[in-house]
Amino acid sequence: MSRIERIGGAPTLEQVAAAAGLSRATVSRVINGSPRVTAEAVAAVNAAVDELGYVPNRAARVLASRRTQSIALVIPENTARFFSDPYFASAVQGAAMGTARTDYTLTMLITSESDPDKTRRYLRGGNVDGALVISHHSDDRSYVELGDELPVVFGGRPVGEGAERAYYVDVDNEEVAGMAVRHLASRGRRRIASIAGPQTMAAGLDRHRGWRLAVQEAGLEHGPEAVGDFTPEGGAEAMRALLASGEPFDGLFAASAQMAHGALGVLRDRGVDVPGTIGAVTVDDDYFARNAAPPLTTVRQPTVALGGRMVDVLVARIEGSEVPRVTIMPIELVERGSG
Repeated sequence: MSRIERIGGAPTLEQVAAAAGLSRATVSRVINGSPRVTAEAVAAVNAAVDELGYVPNRAARVLASRRTQSIALVIPENTARFFSDPYFASAVQGAAMGTARTDYTLTMLITSESDPDKTRRYLRGGNVDGALVISHHSDDRSYVELGDELPVVFGGRPVGEGAERAYYVDVDNEEVAGMAVRHLASRGRRRIASIAGPQTMAAGLDRHRGWRLAVQEAGLEHGPEAVGDFTPEGGAEAMRALLASGEPFDGLFAASAQMAHGALGVLRDRGVDVPGTIGAVTVDDDYFARNAAPPLTTVRQPTVALGGRMVDVLVARIEGSEVPRVTIMPIELVERGSG
């Protein structure tokens, strides 16, 4: 039985204060995370909360702080793309794990192609304290502009007007391509082709630029190049274009494992041996990389950790802490059988 005689109903803040031997104002500061309290006060309040089973009144906290204690995870892609791409699953997992370490809840929004403004109206309507945006295209400036009204953190460098003001978490995508090309060069590949990602996205642009620079720096010749859409079908179509060009190549850098998976299927159908005739290196250590034939050598980016770091940066911004505008995550080469 508690030291406080309960009359019935849920325990109140006043009962917690009495049990802790502190004022109501001090207890309120502890519960709302104020730094202006002593360690002894925090311990006393926590003990009283546990003893009484007190649950803070969320609605009252929102009114007092003008915060919703909620953040949005925005995916500006169609649902088919979202559910088929393991990158999104890993990023969402990381964001959910990151949010679980905080007092914030996570709301996921897959932007509707038929009414994209609906999502932006929701975000501007005071429903969330901030937003995480994954998979941003250069032809959509609205999420960058949203950052002038609401704390926003991007997963991946945004491109387009105003992007220089944006906060983002990413890998060094030029170095991703450089690591892949250097590996192929170390295996004796002399003409390295490229299947680039969409040129409306920073990952597509930067990885393609990184391929060009790394081939040049290695003193090699550029093989043919084609652009895909980060899907297996796009990779297959791009590989058919590379082969149709008639230009020889003995190495391939594909800007995503999904595209590399599709490209290897075309090479297999044409009787081209990988890695005997063509060595291939890609990006992402996912289902498509591990289950390709042969399994793909890849540059691994820590997508789960990236999602969690996005939450850390966003929460810090919401709560007024200084954080770097750009956070770059580490990468590593995972060698398998493709090159």
